[in-house]
Formats: sequence, C-alpha cells, structure tokens
Amino acid sequence: MSDYRISAADRETLSHISTATLTASLIKRGIKRGFMQGVHPIKPGLTMAGHAFTLRYIPSRQDLVDRRYDNSTNVQRLAMEAVGPDQVLVVDARRVIATGTMGDILAHRIRERGCVGVVTDGSLRDTPALRAMDFPIYLGGAAATPSHTHHHPVDMNVPVGCGDVAVMPDDLIVGDSEGVVVIPNAMAREVIDEAADQEELENWVVEQVKTGRPLQGLYPPNEETKAQFEAWKNSQ
Repeated sequence: MSDYRISAADRETLSHISTATLTASLIKRGIKRGFMQGVHPIKPGLTMAGHAFTLRYIPSRQDLVDRRYDNSTNVQRLAMEAVGPDQVLVVDARRVIATGTMGDILAHRIRERGCVGVVTDGSLRDTPALRAMDFPIYLGGAAATPSHTHHHPVDMNVPVGCGDVAVMPDDLIVGDSEGVVVIPNAMAREVIDEAADQEELENWVVEQVKTGRPLQGLYPPNEETKAQFEAWKNSQ
C-alpha cells in the first residue's frame, strides 16, 4: 500500500472532476483499463471518492450456504463491521447479476460506520430503499434474490476484480453520474492535480465553443490558446 490518504479538500476537488477526465489522465500513465464496465449509479447526481475496501465472492455451494448466518465467521458480515471512514466498499461479484450481493440494512450499517459508498459489478437488493438513501451506490443490476443463491463471501481487503478492472486495497475509487474509475494509490496525487487543471481548461474551452469559436487550435489547445487560458485564469 502507498501513502496517499484522501483529504476533505481532495474530496471536494474530485466532486468537480469527471471520471472521463480522470480516466484520460490514467491512460496517459499507461493505465488503459481504469473505468469500470457495466457498473452504473443507482442515483445519478451523487459523487463519491474514497479508498477501496474490498469484498470477494466465489460461486455458492450448499455446504457453505448452510453456515451463512454465523455472523462471527461470515466474511460478508465481518466486512460490514470492518469497512470505515473514507472507504468505499468494492464488491467483486464476478459480474453475476442474477442475485443481490447486499441490501439496504447492510448499506445503512456501513454508512453509519463512515463508509462513503458502495461499488459492485453484481446486483443489489432493496434498490428502491437504497435509492432513497442518497448514498453513492454503483451496481451492475437489481435483483430480489438473496446473495447465498449464487455467492459465497471468502475474502475481504484483498486484490479483486470489479467491472473488469483490477482493484487493490486502498486504491482511490471515484464515482460520478457516468460511472466509477479506479486510481492506483501511488498515482493518486499526480492524477488529481493534473485532472483538476485539465477539467478547468476543458470547462473554459466549452465556454469558448459556446461563443462560436471553431475547434481548430482550441481543442486540443495550441500555444496561443494555452496562453489565452492562462491569462483568463490569472484574471479570475
């Protein structure tokens, strides 16, 4: 694990940076698969940023199901009592959407513990109640079927795959209305700083386009455009 820890200032900054801009910054650094596939916000309009705390499921088996309600050994329940402040619960459900991975009671519990969001490439149960929580949740689908019909929890806070993206514990997980991007912890500081600058530039470019300015030399910006942008920034 690396040393980056999210601050309140960084969380505020990230709430104004799109996952598209962050993904582009990762691609510049050789990370071509940082944006999760098939994972969508349960309630667009919310944003999320925190460190990954992972939960991994394998396919269910009957002898394992029979022990599922032992809260002292059930890894899912242990994870709910281990995830904490500034963390995002990332659930590796193998992209199985036929059954839920958790529901509203567990979501309320982890939010009370300070967890800042949930991401899974599987389904969730109780989605109407989850949507009403105004809690950042990203999922592959909705299913009323309980998790034990298809899933067995085996590990927490280990490397997982979610939405066809590798997730390491403590990676920075950022979500917006488009989806979720995973930023390696060691790259987080430089990616945030670069993406914040790029987002400001692109917002300025949009305003220029609205005035009727053509794209040539504007996007991508040539040296003259960059100078104009810097002059505008200095005037603010």
